[in-house]
Amino acid sequence: MKVLQQCIYFPPEVGGLESHAWYLCRELVRMGDDVTMVTSLSQPGLAREETMEGVSVVRRWMPSRTPAGWIAHTSATVPAFLRLARNADVLHVQTFASAPPGMLAKRLHGHPLVLTLHTSHFLRLAERPAWQPVLRGVIRAADWLLAASTEIRDVALRLYPHPRAEALTNGVDTAMFAPGAGVLPATTSRRVIVPRRLFEKNGVEYFIRALPLARERMDLEAVLVGDGPERAKLEALAQSLGVRDAVSFLGARPNTELPGLLASAEVAVFPSLMEATSVAALEAMSCGVPVAASRVGGLPEIVDESVGTLFEPANPESLADRLVALLQGDDLRARGARARERVVANWSVRRLAERHREIYRTLLDERRT
Repeated sequence: MKVLQQCIYFPPEVGGLESHAWYLCRELVRMGDDVTMVTSLSQPGLAREETMEGVSVVRRWMPSRTPAGWIAHTSATVPAFLRLARNADVLHVQTFASAPPGMLAKRLHGHPLVLTLHTSHFLRLAERPAWQPVLRGVIRAADWLLAASTEIRDVALRLYPHPRAEALTNGVDTAMFAPGAGVLPATTSRRVIVPRRLFEKNGVEYFIRALPLARERMDLEAVLVGDGPERAKLEALAQSLGVRDAVSFLGARPNTELPGLLASAEVAVFPSLMEATSVAALEAMSCGVPVAASRVGGLPEIVDESVGTLFEPANPESLADRLVALLQGDDLRARGARARERVVANWSVRRLAERHREIYRTLLDERRT
């Protein structure tokens, strides 16, 4: 099959959306499909066109990482997308912001259109009356609607009762994210890792506030992997709470480094205030690392007490209590092993790609008949 995709961000950008799009495209190529991704020139020095492990990548101008910038980028991709769509079999757009070129190409060429809804940004806009007609029109245009979590699917269905809507959790490269040796120096403290970009919605502030409460009960240190506009504020907060020496801010790291970083910790913590289905949480689980996560969005769909623990969002006391209880349990390794088994059984990239191919084939068969 010839699959034409569009996603506003793509590697080398780092994040759940970017990882999902990359893993899916790469796995489809490995399974024999011809895949092209249209995305943004989001960083200086990126090639306008290149091939990444068999995936053809076409990048076009994006002036800024703002709603206005996204709209301008999407408009700039229309000529390239329509040209590439002539020879495509299936169109697949990742996120509502990338949908307009696919909607136009479907109208001109008649190709089936798949839409995947990601991120808490969709959930926020879906609550705004001014945006609801726009989102409703995008959802209605899709021949098949996928959502990164049950919550996102249900919100989309309230906007428009799409007859073909399903929640499809993001996939993980279980060969890359596998149990292994840690890369950080050994420590006598209990070490946890927080692989979160430092944005307000990821709730890292509440982890920092929980840290002194947890350290009253055990010798605990934290490694934060990720960067963002909250970094200076979080460093100052850690200093003011007297835990700055117990927190390492490593900044953004490429995916290739994450398995070793995850393996250096006993628990991965996800204090999100909003979340679809966290690729980073699945990656930690795939490495055999138990997960402590907020009870929000799609996180309870992948995490429970058999593989980690859940705590109340924006609640440092709940976070500290559940994290300490998890670390003090005598079955931490067993929870990590079950986490790995769960990801391999349900959320591997291969299973994700196989389901996408089933959807694509169904739509193509219906078009032929």
